[in-house]
Amino acid sequence: MLVGGCVRDAIRGIEINDYDIEVYGIPAEKLYSLLSSSFSVNSVGASFGVLKIGNYDIDVALPRLESKFMQGHRGFHINTRPDLSFSEAASRRDFTVNSIMADPLTSEIIDPFDGTSDIKLQTLRHVGPKFSEDPLRVLRAMQFAARLEYDVHPETVGLCSKITPENLPAERLAGEWEKLLLKGARPSLGLKFLHDCGWIQYYPELQALIGCRQDPRWHPEGDVWTHTLHAVDALPVVRKNNRMDDLIVAVSVLCHDFGKPKTTELQKDGRITSYGHEKVGVANVRSFIRRMWNMPDFEDAVIRLVATHMRPVALVVNNSSDKAYRKLSLDARRLDLLADVVECDMRATPPEDPHLDIIHKFRDRAEALSIAKEPPKPLIQGRHLIERGMEPGPKFGRILKRCYNRQINGEFADEESAMDFLDEVIFKKRKT
Repeated sequence: MLVGGCVRDAIRGIEINDYDIEVYGIPAEKLYSLLSSSFSVNSVGASFGVLKIGNYDIDVALPRLESKFMQGHRGFHINTRPDLSFSEAASRRDFTVNSIMADPLTSEIIDPFDGTSDIKLQTLRHVGPKFSEDPLRVLRAMQFAARLEYDVHPETVGLCSKITPENLPAERLAGEWEKLLLKGARPSLGLKFLHDCGWIQYYPELQALIGCRQDPRWHPEGDVWTHTLHAVDALPVVRKNNRMDDLIVAVSVLCHDFGKPKTTELQKDGRITSYGHEKVGVANVRSFIRRMWNMPDFEDAVIRLVATHMRPVALVVNNSSDKAYRKLSLDARRLDLLADVVECDMRATPPEDPHLDIIHKFRDRAEALSIAKEPPKPLIQGRHLIERGMEPGPKFGRILKRCYNRQINGEFADEESAMDFLDEVIFKKRKT
């Protein structure tokens, strides 16, 4: 039987990219023997009875029962049972829309929990009481709500509110958040679900955004939480199908206003301000990331974008110099990704057609200066000093830093003018 997401998406009319198959009535050894006689078979989930077929996006599994013996996502005994009924096998699944089976030869649909009705209703509803045995399923509800653009059934929301994370491993948390942010058609639906079921309390950096006021003249959409919901819903517009780049942008957009709760003030003239929030929020960004991702380079990239996300608009509005753009590239590293973050930020504030010409001008300027994907590379390097007879030593670093600062300032822009600067300015001054 075809099972899970491929059946759900076929009913929804969505293109299918991978297939899950459950085989009934055949012992594990015989199933492996039959498959391996025609395909290369990889036991990717041997303990769960899962076999991956060659280079195809096809997983084959035996029906199984799960019994919980301890807390946590891994605290289950797995018992493969080829003799299970379709209904018994489907009962271990999370949501009714994922519990539908289809016979690939006859196209017969077997739907013991009426998932087809929930697809028509665009509702995410848990299969049964065993749902609460695995706390990760709360986050699965989060990301599926965003990906399918479904409402979560009130009973499921109520059940999730009684579940605790039970020390879920960081990598499993990260996996569900990545699906929300990288695959979600409307990530805000997943975040709203977290709020509705109370799991927002486990993400205090996000919870603090709720009710944090903004000046209505600049943010008529409402508080920082509402603004963030609009911002993450703009992510599909800027996705490039590059996992790491898209993840850096997505987490930066999610976290870009984490500093506002600490910096928001009501001024005497009635204005609401949050001066410096982009830098104050760095500590909260770091704590949020480290609970899920142990990736220092990723963390650094996100923090750089959050800390600099207010600068691109100012550069364009003030018609700033090339030097200012180059300095920003040193701080942000990736101006192309910073532009994506700022675009999502701009799209999060009505009107629906924001003044995106500003960010288009920023992108064009970064491309023209060849600094969109990385800061300027130093034109003067250590070998150039050695070629001029200077021996490596403590002065090397100071001279190279001075030269690079002058390059950023625009005093030279190509190798020829860099060598002229080195000969006429640096070495001339050293001789005197």
